[in-house]
Order: sequence, then C-alpha cells, then structure tokens
Amino acid sequence: MTARRAPAPGSDEQCEELKAGADNFAPPRSEPHRGDSVSEINTARLGKPVRNGFPLPPESPIQEPAGSSSGVSWNHESGTGRPVKVDIDMGTTATHDAAKLDIEELLATRLLVQGNSGSGKSHLLRRLLEQSAKWVQQVVIDPEGDFVTLADAFGHIVVDADRSEGELVGIANRIRQHRVSCVLTLEGLEIDDQMRAAATFLNALFDADREFWFPVLTVVDEAQMFAPAAGGEVAEDARRASLGAMTNLMCRGRKRGLAGVIATQRLAKLAKNVAAEASNFLMGRTFLDIDMARAADLLGMDRRQAEQFRDLQRGSFVALGPALSRRPLHVTIGPVETGARSSSPKLMPLPDKPEDVEDLIFTPAPEDFARPPAPRRATPAPRATTDIMDDLAQAVSRQENEAQGADPETPGRRPPMDAEDLENWIADTLADITASPDSAFRSDSELYQDFLMRGRMRRIASAPLSMSDFRLRLAIARSGVDEETAASEAWQTALSLARRVTDDLQGVFLLLAKAAIAAAPCPSDAEIARAYGTHSARRARRFLDWFEEQGLVVLHQDHAGKRIVAFPDLDAQTTGGDADAPLAENFASDAAE
Repeated sequence: MTARRAPAPGSDEQCEELKAGADNFAPPRSEPHRGDSVSEINTARLGKPVRNGFPLPPESPIQEPAGSSSGVSWNHESGTGRPVKVDIDMGTTATHDAAKLDIEELLATRLLVQGNSGSGKSHLLRRLLEQSAKWVQQVVIDPEGDFVTLADAFGHIVVDADRSEGELVGIANRIRQHRVSCVLTLEGLEIDDQMRAAATFLNALFDADREFWFPVLTVVDEAQMFAPAAGGEVAEDARRASLGAMTNLMCRGRKRGLAGVIATQRLAKLAKNVAAEASNFLMGRTFLDIDMARAADLLGMDRRQAEQFRDLQRGSFVALGPALSRRPLHVTIGPVETGARSSSPKLMPLPDKPEDVEDLIFTPAPEDFARPPAPRRATPAPRATTDIMDDLAQAVSRQENEAQGADPETPGRRPPMDAEDLENWIADTLADITASPDSAFRSDSELYQDFLMRGRMRRIASAPLSMSDFRLRLAIARSGVDEETAASEAWQTALSLARRVTDDLQGVFLLLAKAAIAAAPCPSDAEIARAYGTHSARRARRFLDWFEEQGLVVLHQDHAGKRIVAFPDLDAQTTGGDADAPLAENFASDAAE
C-alpha cells in the first residue's frame, strides 16, 4: 500500500484539509461551550452580534463608513471591520491639538459637567450630542426646550412631557426597543411636574427588558433640579422620585446600557451620591468658594490650583477622566451645527420713542377684555387677640386634664413635657445621637429625621427644633463643650460668630473656638475632618484657610512648628497642636467600624 504524501505547508491542498477537519470536529455553534468568549456566548444565545456586552441589531454599523473621517480607529487586521475606539472631536487643547473624547469609554464611566450660568455648558452638551449622534443612541432630558433643534438636523424625536404617566412609560419603552434618539422637553411645566415627568421617563428607560439594553447616552441638563442636595420648596414625593431616578441612572445604569451625562450650575446643590459616580469631569468657569472647593476635590487639586476656575473663558473647561485625559487638560469647545431657541441676551439699540407712547401702552386691546381675570384669594379677617388667648388657654387646660386623668402605671402614655423637661430631653437626645460611631459621617438631614422620630416616640407632637436650630445645637454637641465653658461670655460670642459661617461648617468652627477658649491644643486635621463628616485632611486645611479669609481666625505657628488658631473677637487662641496627628484611638476605632 502506497503511503499518502503529506501536503506542503501553506498549499491549497492543506487549507482544504484543515477546513474539512474543522467542519467535521467543530461543535455546533447554536449552543455556547467552554472556551467561548463572552461576546461569542451572548451572540449564540441572543442570535445577534454583541459588542462590550451589549447586543447589536443587524443594522448596527460594524463596517467602516464610506468616506469616514471622524477620528475613529478601525481594526482592519482582524478582518472584522469592527470599531475598536470611537474618538469624537470636542474642540482644541491649550496646545491647539484636537481634544478627543472616547465614546465607548464614556459609556462605561459617565460624565459630569459643571459651570456657572453663561460658562458654555449647553454649548458643550450640544457639541457632544452632535458629534456622537451617528455613533450612539441619545436621550436628552431638557428642562428649557433648548435641544429640540437637534430634531431637524439629526432626526431626534421630540417628546413633550405634558403627558400622563402611562404615556411617558410607553414612549420610553418604545424608545429603547427601537433605538431612537429623543429629546424629552419639560418646557412649560412647573418644577414639581418637571421632576415627576423626568423621574417617570428615566425609570422607564431603566426598567426596560434585558433584550433592549442597548447603549444610550443619557444627557440631563440642569441636573441640580432633578437631584437636589437638600429639600427645598418642591413636594417631597416629587423630590424623592426624581432623586431616586437620577441615582439609578448614575449608580446602576451602566449595566443596563444607560451612560449618564449630567450638567449642573452648582456642585454644592447637586446630591453628592449622584455626582460621585462620574469618572469624567469637565469643569467650567465658577466663582463661589464652595463650588470651587468641590470641583478641586473631584479633580484632585489643592485650593491654589482651584483659583484657575475663576479665570476660565466662556466655552473653556478643565477636562479629566479616562475618556478625556489622565491629567487635567484645558479644552476649548468647538463650534456646533445647531443652535438653541434661547440664547444669551445681547445689547441692542432701543427703538425711537413714538410720539403717542402713552396711548400705545395704556389703550387696551380687544383680547384684554376676553382674557378671564386671575382668581384672587380673599384675605381672611384677622382674629381678635382675645379669641386666640382663649383658644390657647383651653388647649392648656385640656392638656393638664389629660395629664391628671392618665393612669401613671399605664405603659406607653407619658404626661406632656414642660419647657425644662423638653430642654433636657433635647440635650440628652443630641448627646445620644453624636455618641453614635457613624453620626459624624451621616448627613444633617438624616440625623434630623432621626431626631424627629425620637420625639414622636416620646409623643412630642410638633418639631422641637427647626432644621437650622437643630444644626446649630448639633454643632454645639459635636464640639464637646462643657457646662462651665458653655455658660461663659466668650462662648456666647463664639455662638454669634458661628452664625456667620455656613451650616455645614458650624461644627468645625465651634470645635476650634472651644479649644481656643479652653487654651487647649489646636485640633489636628483628622479631628477637623471628622467634625465635618469627611476623611479628607486636605479639605480640613481648606476650611481653616476659608475661616482666615473671612477674618474669623488667624493662623500661625509656635517655635516648634505646631499650629495655633487665634480668634481676635474672642481674644483667645489655642496652644500649639500637631496638624498631622492621627485621630484618638476611640475615634479611629469608630471610623474603622
């Protein structure tokens, strides 16, 4: 029997044999098997091509577009033609190089844009949306209706938010299902209704079926309206719903294909848990110290470097993040194709004054009479003082009768507190709250709710303290002042000075004032940071600098190089303290827990 000659390596005969062998021994591709990549397994299960964990419909552009010159890198060596990196042009850097933004990286890491009114935030968002329109689906939450002009140039669907909740949910589901870019315009709605409509739409996008988890660039303008740092004059249910939707978008949206891009005028007014989830930042012009401090903290800058935010021109931003730059980079945003319906006011010459200007203004038009008059609420007549005093006397009498008639042995029914008992209860409750290991790192609003709940447990009908009074009393409790110091005239002066600083810094100020009055060592950076509710020693040093800028304290050092904080208004100062000293052992163990 003649031995078969082996085919030459690389010959056509060998290729045919290898192909036939692969067909005979390859497992069926309808089911995934061990060794397949994640993309191959998802493709086999879904019957659709997959990229980065997201299923792509057949019409998705996986081949290089003809005549494409958008700065996109394509993998020609693999033979698939699939895009590896999509860089869009955002403008120019300080060295006049192109400022690129990696879209696929942005989908995984999210973006925060901050700048005062007129700094160019809307222009930046419009540039981002226009440049990425052909690469990724977009959803824009638009409070002022500025982005509806994208519809004509880029085919976005404009969704008027003045609809029922069911209609908004159905539209959002179909938006995800058919991968249509849209602009949800909230123009014309009251702020409460804007928050409810945005929450409904975002939650519907978030709750879409898994098979429709395609990548969506979700842009929210004026994000501080929908994720406020504190409650304001809006309805509590609207605030909670909107904040929950924004938290879902920024914290959990990535796995569902939602990439959050939020823009805000004030970082201080934006909820911290929403802002903290962004890994990319574009910081524009800002002037307030508290906003500059938060922006510098996010970018890893010190206070001196943060001064550059005041000098930024309109349309210029400092960029940082994996999708932008690994180091802070000055970027000037490029031009846009579309324009907003509203623009910044421009000076225009006044028209010539008509001769009959009085008649022109005061002569009513026919439609003025057809317009229904605005309803006016009747002002209630003031009640007589004697009637009010009688009502109060009757209420006190009823309360005393209930206290006398109550069975003292009956559990759960306690007599009402007098003023002295109430003051003692407030002091004991605040001491109990501040003694908790995690109280320093909980928000004041959360602690206030805890305080009110304890009051209801003691059958205190109304709030014993307002929010502002609670914050001041909480700051006093955290300072650890003793009774003798609290009764001194110097401490009363310190309390009046504390009202000149913001509520969140009162605890830090009183901690330093107590040390100065008692001639104790200056608290360390770690102690000051804990009084504020943070672990950042650098932020503690910024607080001291801010106090000194306001003329409240004077910082200097003793002969050993230890820090001293002097209070000119109190005629007192601390003794030298080590700024770098760690927390006391009990504080450190509490923080570790």
